[in-house]
Amino acid sequence: MGRGKLRIYLGAAPGVGKTYSMLSEAHRRLERGTDVVVAFVEHHDRPRTEVLLHGLEELGRRELSHRGTAFTEMDVDAVLARRPAVALVDELAHTNVPGSRNEKRWQDVEELLEAGIDVISTVNIQHLESLGDVVESITGVRQREAVPDEVVRRADQIELVDMSPQALRRRMAHGNIYASDKVDAALSNYFRPGNLTALRELALLWVADRVDEYLQQYRAEHSIRSTWQARERIVVGLTGGPEGKTLLRRAARMAAKGSGSEVLAVYIARSDGLTGASPKELAVQRTLVEDLGGSFHHVIGDDVPSALLEFARGVNATQIVLGSSRRKAWQYVFGPGVGATVARDSGPDLDVHIVTHDEVAKGRGLPVARGARLSRSRVLAGWLTGVLGPVLLTLFLYSLESGPGLANDVLLFLFLTVAAALLGGLLAALASAAVGSVLLNFYFTPPTHSITVADPENIVAIAIFFAVGVAVASVVDLAARRTHQAARLRAEAEILSFLAGSVLRGETTLNALLERVRETFAMDAVALLERESDVEPWTCAGSVGEAMAPRRPEDADVDMPVSDHMALALTGRKLPAEDRRVLGAFAAQAAVVLDRQRLVGEAARARELAEGNRIRTALLAAVSHDLRTPLAGIKAAVTSLRSDDVAWSEEDEAELLAGIEDGADRLDHLVGNLLDMSRLQTGTVTPLIRDTDLDEVVPMALGGVPEGSVCLDIPEALPFVAVDPGLLERCVANLVENAVKYSPDGAPVTVAASALGERVEVRVVDRGPGVPDAAKDRIFEPFQRYGDAPRGAGVGLGLAVSRGFAEAMGGTLAAEDTPGGGLTMVLTLRAAAGHPPVSPGLPARATT
Repeated sequence: MGRGKLRIYLGAAPGVGKTYSMLSEAHRRLERGTDVVVAFVEHHDRPRTEVLLHGLEELGRRELSHRGTAFTEMDVDAVLARRPAVALVDELAHTNVPGSRNEKRWQDVEELLEAGIDVISTVNIQHLESLGDVVESITGVRQREAVPDEVVRRADQIELVDMSPQALRRRMAHGNIYASDKVDAALSNYFRPGNLTALRELALLWVADRVDEYLQQYRAEHSIRSTWQARERIVVGLTGGPEGKTLLRRAARMAAKGSGSEVLAVYIARSDGLTGASPKELAVQRTLVEDLGGSFHHVIGDDVPSALLEFARGVNATQIVLGSSRRKAWQYVFGPGVGATVARDSGPDLDVHIVTHDEVAKGRGLPVARGARLSRSRVLAGWLTGVLGPVLLTLFLYSLESGPGLANDVLLFLFLTVAAALLGGLLAALASAAVGSVLLNFYFTPPTHSITVADPENIVAIAIFFAVGVAVASVVDLAARRTHQAARLRAEAEILSFLAGSVLRGETTLNALLERVRETFAMDAVALLERESDVEPWTCAGSVGEAMAPRRPEDADVDMPVSDHMALALTGRKLPAEDRRVLGAFAAQAAVVLDRQRLVGEAARARELAEGNRIRTALLAAVSHDLRTPLAGIKAAVTSLRSDDVAWSEEDEAELLAGIEDGADRLDHLVGNLLDMSRLQTGTVTPLIRDTDLDEVVPMALGGVPEGSVCLDIPEALPFVAVDPGLLERCVANLVENAVKYSPDGAPVTVAASALGERVEVRVVDRGPGVPDAAKDRIFEPFQRYGDAPRGAGVGLGLAVSRGFAEAMGGTLAAEDTPGGGLTMVLTLRAAAGHPPVSPGLPARATT
């Protein structure tokens, strides 16, 4: 009998429903007539899971005794003797009790598989051996039970059982996973939303990796070339043609295969570039790439393949995506094309993808539309055609016994002149016309082999040939220059339109604008320089680039004055005069962006001043109202005690003295918070950080609340924290007093702490009315009482002071919903160096 098949339900976290899914699958197979038995399943007293066990055959368990305690484990011999078609074995990572047949349950499962029995099992992602350290760093809990990854990878089927963190926490709060007395501790520790989100991502990535392995194996078996990529930076070369959308979507799909991948679309703007671009199409493609999460770049380059490769290497790209050429077959005589050139020159560090599309070979215009700036290879081809071509044509015609006649000879030489004009420009065409005239005169015009011409008509023919050649070359060159000018003006208009739009929308910072300048003109460094007067030194308002930015306009390769005391300086290469027009627009925009940033900064400072005025106004109101109340109570009690016309009993005097003490305490608390808020506003809080044990600080912070109103849960195994003990005590005291104030009678506040790698969390949990999500940030603002309904003493500074103290110590303070109702304040602190957490033990609970 062959080996059995293994199916595993992989859980993203405890409680997501692995066992429930396994039992549901067992019932489905039982209905199909499959022999299914329960070899070992733990329902953990979960009612819905326990119900699914009804109707399934359960095999007896083996009883073992260890250290005087009885345990039960799966009876492997009983399962082998029963020999079912399918056996259900829960908790694959479980460690068997000493004395069992095997040390690990996965080893028991291996025996069943070797015996030809199919097994359905479960395991959580945190139990995989390779993820132990990662899970510990996220959750702060070391998993004692683990299963080798290879055991799970060899499974014939792996099904991920997943659930959103919010849904899982709701299940927990409803008591569907743990008993009610364990819910709060679980939600505050292992089942925090951040932990569950991280575990969920680990599970998804691990399963995706398993899928990749299967696909690679499949492709290898079927001789399919693998193209998997991960965490790639993909550059898409756009021409402005209709194929651009296809290329962008293809690149987005490639990027989606790997986490962190990025798509950068680039359009090389020049007249002999990829194609003549449609501004409308480019705008559509720019919007599309931004919708896909990528970025759009507009670059001017003299040579398109070189500019594209330079841009790709400049952004550390790993792949380039280009479309198949739209040129017709005969147009390849003018060169291999951009795609072939980029693929040839990309080297081993860049993968080039040529993507087919509907516009392939539909034509892209005559070569005359390419413009006046010709590459060296093209100029060389034009000169060879114009000079060597007539020589070769002469040899060919001279070898014929009877030539086609002088008229046809002239037309053939004229064709070479036109070809030289198309390829090499005006000078190559003039050279071709001159050489052709001499060869026609010497070899084909009677008397041959002489520079004289016997027939005047032949003189006219040669003269007309030369004139037509010069005229054709001039017209071609003029058309090319006009095309170049039009294409360049259109490129400039597109760049300026995009630049103006982004600046007006507030999407461009100064450094981003300078980086756009550097990209556009292929410079090494760009800086915006300014000075206050003609005698003051230049200062740098912003700079970008790998090279050292120029410190003075005189040190730059290109400088563009913006005003008398501001200039844009670039290093890298000299710019032609026609590029300075666009550079001037960039410089003007840079000045506008700099002014706007400074205005934004001034507006922020104005808001700070306005906030300070608001706080001072609120402070006056608090002094005039909230402080007056306890003072009035104290004065009334003192006046009563000093009254000579009333004989106070000892009980009355004690009550008045207690009122005085209570009013003084309230006054001291209010004044303390006001002073703390003032220190925070002026930035004079200087924490004295030292390694501190929470057990020394947190209990001292509970002195201001009624006895029995707080349940303290501080594990002894917690690491020390790097804090200012005094600030921490004030912070926790404010949080606890606020929680007690809003908790209903009989519902104690829980103060729990837990370690999370290099940080420690202190959670203050109440069962009060809670706070809506929209108001969670507002409650930390000074002089804020939720709902504007004062309750008891206070001016609304406690939470603001607590957050200020937490941030001063390098920590954070945030508010979360308490599952089941209420509010949880989460204070995150830095664990002290040199005090690592020990193995977690049972928490020490105390009630105050």
